[in-house]
Amino acid sequence: MNRRSFIQQSLTAASLAALTPTVATAQSRKVRLGGPLFEPIDDPEAWIAAIQKQRYRAAYCPLKTGATTDVINAFAAAARKADIVIAEVGAWSNPLSSEETVAKEAFRKCVDSLALAESIGANCCVNISGSKNPDHWAGPHKDNLSDTTFDQIVEVTRKIIIEVKPTRTYFTLEFMPWIHPDSVNSYLRIIKAVNHKQFAVHMDPVNIINSPKAYYSNAALIQECFKNLGPLIRSCHGKDIVLKEDAYSTQFEECRPGLGQLDYRVYLTELSKLNNIPLMLEHLPTAVEYEKAAQFVRSVGTEIGITM
Repeated sequence: MNRRSFIQQSLTAASLAALTPTVATAQSRKVRLGGPLFEPIDDPEAWIAAIQKQRYRAAYCPLKTGATTDVINAFAAAARKADIVIAEVGAWSNPLSSEETVAKEAFRKCVDSLALAESIGANCCVNISGSKNPDHWAGPHKDNLSDTTFDQIVEVTRKIIIEVKPTRTYFTLEFMPWIHPDSVNSYLRIIKAVNHKQFAVHMDPVNIINSPKAYYSNAALIQECFKNLGPLIRSCHGKDIVLKEDAYSTQFEECRPGLGQLDYRVYLTELSKLNNIPLMLEHLPTAVEYEKAAQFVRSVGTEIGITM
């Protein structure tokens, strides 16, 4: 092993060790479930009532950047009192844009969103790393997976974290099929390169099912994710995926949990080994669809002895 490899492995080990307390005991077979809310949220009490109405134990951050300190503190206190985990603050933007103004605005959004996550006590702030696609902020592009773009991702990520200096939340990147991190190994490379204790992992296995092999063996893919990244995971997304059978090229489509092939038995089993790391439903059009998704996920939990 050369010196560089030894240093990189040591940095990863140190990062994992720092987050080891997130691993749950074998007896605590529980997973917090959450999702978007469709009711108007005027105050912390209404927010908590809406969460509890859906039987959720986790929530997306209810506030936008720019909220006052008093308002942030009020919502944070309400979450603590009700034992609700604020899973994540979304910083959805493109800090890798080739348009300088767009990139600067995205960087500022990431900084402000991470600061909000720190203030409100969210598990993490999450964004994609960005894209070189000039027409779609999260779209594919021939340069997205290049070494040059990888280095830029590392530089921007470090700058975001260093500017905010969080101590209790984490900045994370979401898996994407055509942008780093696009695999477990890609995420491990970024962790080593960023080398910051407040950089962690956002888990969405659907986003890295980008081949028929990954699709049909997604249980093994999920296990690989948790084996290598588990203690660093701060929040997870819950959705599903189908491989279109009437197409003559490989085409995948997102769908509601339970209507696709994602192995939720394995997903929930692995997630239950972590402590207070939520599963957040997403990308559904109506409250009724979210109710059906939650019902499915809870039914799988019941089947395998995990309390949702």
